[in-house]
Amino acid sequence: MKGIVSYGSYLPFNRISRDSVFKAMGWLHQATYMKGEKCVANFDEDSVTMAVAAAMNCLEGYERNNVGGLYFATTTSPFKERGCADVIRTALDLTSHIKTADFSGSTCAGTSALIAALNGIDPALAESILLCVSDVRLGKPGSSQELSFSDGAASLLLGTEGVIATYEGSYSVSYDFPDHWRTENDKTDRAWEDRFGREEGYRKFIPEAISGLLSQYNVSLQDIAKVIFPGMYPRDHAAICKRMGFDPSQVQDHLMIVMGNTGTCYPLALLVAALEDSKPGDRMIVAGFGNGSDALLFQVTDEIEKAQGQRKGTKRYLESKRELNSYEKYLAFRNLISPEGGIRAEAIPYTAMSLVWRDRREILGLCGTRCKKCGTPQYPAQKVCVNPECGAIDEMEPYRFSDRKGTIFSFTGDLLAFTPQPPGIYAVVDFDGGGRFWFDVTDCDVESMEIGMPVEMSFRRRYVDERGGIVGYFWKAVPVR
Repeated sequence: MKGIVSYGSYLPFNRISRDSVFKAMGWLHQATYMKGEKCVANFDEDSVTMAVAAAMNCLEGYERNNVGGLYFATTTSPFKERGCADVIRTALDLTSHIKTADFSGSTCAGTSALIAALNGIDPALAESILLCVSDVRLGKPGSSQELSFSDGAASLLLGTEGVIATYEGSYSVSYDFPDHWRTENDKTDRAWEDRFGREEGYRKFIPEAISGLLSQYNVSLQDIAKVIFPGMYPRDHAAICKRMGFDPSQVQDHLMIVMGNTGTCYPLALLVAALEDSKPGDRMIVAGFGNGSDALLFQVTDEIEKAQGQRKGTKRYLESKRELNSYEKYLAFRNLISPEGGIRAEAIPYTAMSLVWRDRREILGLCGTRCKKCGTPQYPAQKVCVNPECGAIDEMEPYRFSDRKGTIFSFTGDLLAFTPQPPGIYAVVDFDGGGRFWFDVTDCDVESMEIGMPVEMSFRRRYVDERGGIVGYFWKAVPVR
């Protein structure tokens, strides 16, 4: 019996009201108006960092060495040629003896990767596979996509032990449907008119996949507790459900008004939200939409009660937010405008990739050492124990700090160093269980900082060297949400 073992989501702390966006650019196309708000990744976040955040929520309480594979799906990879699944694996400090794969090319990549991961579970090779799905979607200013597109991530641990929702099968339809696209040189999405995408794609592909799934596995509409699919066109979402015969109580809220269209992770973020409210015996259909549609059937087990309330899911992140009330700041975060940063912003240090490789576990995985004699942890990794009463030499074992919480020992705000979100905040963090190091602080205002404030670690972009094509990743401290 294989299926979903655990789940996790991640939505950025920042939200921007669609009214703010419309007031700035709505004069171009009045018909683009949309209610609600959308999630905005911070300037130091991308699809990789958000995938790590969702995966850490998913893996909380699980032995990471038991994970046998990691699949990553996105349409907004920060690299055209570099395995992002391998970056995520290193950041999570998973063993290197696992299979990894990247999925892209369509917003259906999330559900396609989910099917591949479920089919890839093999007791002889990989008893569990971690799926990470994430997107930072960018629409051209003034377009309907700018109001619709949002940022977020979801993660599922798939396996055969402790399954909270068993996998019963899938059904897919595939079409070369040119409703939207991006070429290698495009930064923002290109799209044909919305009516074409709605009428010829969205209204047809999703019902075809769901109907095919029901027919193939001889399941009736009445057997389904929740049907889940993206709601990028809310009115059509309701019309599809009504036309297919689903009662409104069977339809998962599409969250378009409060979350937005998060691309590849959209259907999986909705699936996580449905699991948070599910009960044993519920059967669920989740469908994606892209170049066609994938539909998957799950049935919730008694194990779901152990996961609910313990995992950081979609609902918790929807409640934890900060308003981004500046459209110009939003443009700066997405690198659509280039504000003057001064000479300090141009002085990006040279990155020795050989050093990044040698110290990959220390830099990307935030792994230090712990003394085997006295138990004192320390970061960075050392050969000599820092405990003055011990001082043992070469008696160290690896020790991971990324999943440890801590408290602020001291902090400062810096108005000289450039950051799109001034001032820059730095803090010395005392880790629970021992260890101390200084970190940048993000998702926080200096006015809210205080000594003793609880924080946790978040994988972020430390800098971007556009000349060298290098993204420097490291960990920052964030207030516990």
